[in-house]
Amino acid sequence: MTLAYAEEASHVHRVGHLSDRQIAQATGAAPSTVREWLAHRSAPTGVRAERLAELSAIVERLARVIRATYIPVWLSKPVPSLDDEKPIERIAKGDYRSVAKLISSLEDPGAS
Repeated sequence: MTLAYAEEASHVHRVGHLSDRQIAQATGAAPSTVREWLAHRSAPTGVRAERLAELSAIVERLARVIRATYIPVWLSKPVPSLDDEKPIERIAKGDYRSVAKLISSLEDPGAS
């Protein structure tokens, strides 16, 4: 079993200040499963690994444009340009692109 994805879960937890529950919400895993990932006793596979990689990419981009401790709040707030859905809900549905597009407007406000 590769623990690279478990390391990625730890990275998201550390850099993005996301709780086990928030990581679980984004990946479709149970919080207890995410705690196993964070302890490096198991690692996500399949769709959960894919959602985790997308969450990680979002967290890394957000960390460049907002205060890292605000990332969990930003991901959990309804956003008008996402039809009042929360970014974390969109990630959970596999809609990485709409969240990434929204972050692009934060990265380069003149581009939107």
